[in-house]
Amino acid sequence: MKNKLSDRILLQSSPFIIAGPCSAETPEQVHQISTELSVNSQVQMLRAGIWKPRTHPDSFEGLGVKALPWLVEAGKNIGIPTCTEVANKVHVDAALKAGVDALWIGARTTVNPFAVQEIADALKGTNTPVLIKNPINPDLELWLGAFERFNNAGLDDLTAIHRGFSIYNHAKYRNVPSWEIPIAFKESRPETPLICDPSHITGNRNLLLEVSQYAMDLNFDGLMIETHPNPDQAWSDAKQQITADGLNDLLGRLVLRQPDFSHDVASMIDEIREKVSVLDDQLFILLSERMQLSEEVGILKRENNITILQQEHWSQLISKRLSQSESYHLTPQFVRILMEAIHQESIRHQTRIMNPKTNKFS
Repeated sequence: MKNKLSDRILLQSSPFIIAGPCSAETPEQVHQISTELSVNSQVQMLRAGIWKPRTHPDSFEGLGVKALPWLVEAGKNIGIPTCTEVANKVHVDAALKAGVDALWIGARTTVNPFAVQEIADALKGTNTPVLIKNPINPDLELWLGAFERFNNAGLDDLTAIHRGFSIYNHAKYRNVPSWEIPIAFKESRPETPLICDPSHITGNRNLLLEVSQYAMDLNFDGLMIETHPNPDQAWSDAKQQITADGLNDLLGRLVLRQPDFSHDVASMIDEIREKVSVLDDQLFILLSERMQLSEEVGILKRENNITILQQEHWSQLISKRLSQSESYHLTPQFVRILMEAIHQESIRHQTRIMNPKTNKFS
């Protein structure tokens, strides 16, 4: 690619779309899906898993080096660049030798600084575009640290991929999106493109449009969506893959909104934001007053040798607020997060009161 991938993603007005199968299974499969995707002018990069890090050793872990030519040839046939996942120096060397255009770092690799450093060192001196997925755990600093390692190796054609975060047995998502983390990432690295991977967030093709739309509404720069000629027969992650026609339908249904607005609309929004700011000021004043009351309670607990945590009181308090969430027009999830944050801050205040000679809990 003549121009930096990251610049191309940031400069274009439409979402940057990466599509292709979870795994390269056969030459025919890769050729078929690439040909089907070529009909969609919105697809700008072809992806396929060559090496697949799997939870169980008896799962399909990719075909390895022999599948690389299938991906490269398919990309050349339809005239778009290719990308695949790498997890170590051996993968990097093989992918570059085969002619893969861009590499992505998977979530299971991003979580390991040693592996990230090995890949960064292997790419030193090249201009290879690198896309870095968030780590499997919700750790913003670990994600940012991976970018720093590549920057320190002289690589600056970097793009972030948000694929959600692992959690045990979530009722809806395979990996919870935790949107506040990619938002915080963008705050730290505003110059870095941010792409959403709804396939891995949802683990369910029926939720792809919902998550893709959410990402677009948060001004993400693109999408990576797994596509397969026959998703139900896929060798890996069958439930989250869609056909090329399914991708066309999804992209056609996306509502693309502009990040900028007219002067008149800006004035109206600013007026409302001023009102919001006043309410925010009041909220923080109230929270400060609440913590002062918590300190008064802490004094009484210290004088009477009472534990800070009163589990029965806390259970009653959180239960009451959760039952009132609908009347507040707030989700129970938000109410719980807010109440738990207030409770933890209250505990910190009381701890300082009850243990004045230690800074351990301050």
